[in-house]
Amino acid sequence: MQQCRGRILIGKPGLDGHDRGAKIIARSLRDDGFEVIYTGIRRTPEEIALTAIQEDVDAVGLSVLSGAHNELFTEVLKALHQAKGSDIPVIGGGIIPKEDIQYLKDAGMCEIFTAGTPVQTILNAFRDATEKYRQKKHKTI
Repeated sequence: MQQCRGRILIGKPGLDGHDRGAKIIARSLRDDGFEVIYTGIRRTPEEIALTAIQEDVDAVGLSVLSGAHNELFTEVLKALHQAKGSDIPVIGGGIIPKEDIQYLKDAGMCEIFTAGTPVQTILNAFRDATEKYRQKKHKTI
């Protein structure tokens, strides 16, 4: 039996109803040994942050295809901060112009992926982020 790599929350903030990519990533994470909590579509940043805290996740994955990534990703980061979860790594993906990537990383996103990124690259980012987070979390306990 494979050991669990960690708990990941996959969220779709905002009014974007397209979740095929999020579901593909959720399934790929699950197949790679992660426990995945999928919040479904049209969630508020506050709902995503609260669920992340309640589920004691090791990372959050966000998907936005609507073009509202700058606002929604930063609102999730803000909501996590307010819920005392600002140390949880947040990885984002979707239809994101290259010129917005640095802004999002500077805002606190751990990693940003655009459409067409190989799934293995995304899995590696979640592996790295959760491993670092779990090591840090166990040191403070």
